[in-house]
Amino acid sequence: MADSRINTTQPHTARIWNYWLGGKDNYPVDQAAGDQIRTLHPGIGAYALADRQFLGRAVSHLVTECGIRQFLDIGTGLPTADNTHEVAQRIAPESRVVYVDNDPLVLTHARALLTSTPEGRTDYLDEDLRNVDTILEHAAKTLDFDQPVALILLGVVIFIEDDSEAYGIVRRLIDALPAGSHLVLSHTITSPDMPDVDEAVAFWNENGTPRLTQRTPEQVVGFFEGLDLLAPGVVSCNRWHAGAAEPEAGVEDVAMFGGVGIKR
Repeated sequence: MADSRINTTQPHTARIWNYWLGGKDNYPVDQAAGDQIRTLHPGIGAYALADRQFLGRAVSHLVTECGIRQFLDIGTGLPTADNTHEVAQRIAPESRVVYVDNDPLVLTHARALLTSTPEGRTDYLDEDLRNVDTILEHAAKTLDFDQPVALILLGVVIFIEDDSEAYGIVRRLIDALPAGSHLVLSHTITSPDMPDVDEAVAFWNENGTPRLTQRTPEQVVGFFEGLDLLAPGVVSCNRWHAGAAEPEAGVEDVAMFGGVGIKR
């Protein structure tokens, strides 16, 4: 039975993201909106790829260099190549991952996120980011909160318009994790150097769902307050390489910035 929450007459951000990544879990309305946004800002399709590659590099670093074996991935999005558990378990098969999303289309494809190695484990929760207590309660059935956890929030706090609420949600999640845990976060930015991005987001907010909130790079850094940022800090996702003294040179910024921080 089809989920009544899936509206195929209005474009949806997760499906447009899937379209830009070359996936098949989208509808003509999403393709049309995605093409229109790309007309307003031709490089925007590269943001999806940059964000995905940032995820892979960050997870690989956390597993290989930081010994992380547990991941709480909120705002999972539609399954595609190299999901969090695939990257982590390729290196450490015993890794455990809990995925959280409230998109009904993601829910229908959640089985693709549950293909764990025998040594590890994956789980999926259909829940809104704002319901922190429910997320933590469910995640505790799979993850050991006495051991470090990597909290992954890629392109999801953009859906929380109020700044204080957005920062508060991230802080509550971090506060529930032990020392040695990490935050991996990416966010669409607004910048005077990228006026066409603002135009594309405005088009989206008039025509699509859910609405997006842009923040400045400095505001994105604010999500890591109280954490130690790993080098090279909060930078364009396609320029983030773990441990680099400086962001990768000679690469044009995308309007999706990200970083990784550790809780001491």
